[in-house]
Amino acid sequence: MTNIATYNEVMISLNINEVKTHFSSCLAKVSNGETVIVCKRNVPIAEIRPIAAPPNKKRPIGLAGKEYPDFQVGDAFFEPLPDEIIAAFSGEGA
Repeated sequence: MTNIATYNEVMISLNINEVKTHFSSCLAKVSNGETVIVCKRNVPIAEIRPIAAPPNKKRPIGLAGKEYPDFQVGDAFFEPLPDEIIAAFSGEGA
């Protein structure tokens, strides 16, 4: 197992057989922020790295309230669609 330090990030270089043998410990290292370089006969072919954590805050549903404070959705928006539009969605009458 070889450790390579790059930019403040620790990379571990392992051959395929080592990754297969120690897969759980490789994933533990990845979950701690390290990157594992997978090699075939000491030639790098892939890397296993942590994915970005999802944001903790909720996404806004819409921004129209901030940009257009006078915008309001009318009651007609919530009415059922006409039959001909529903038929167009299902491919009827084309």
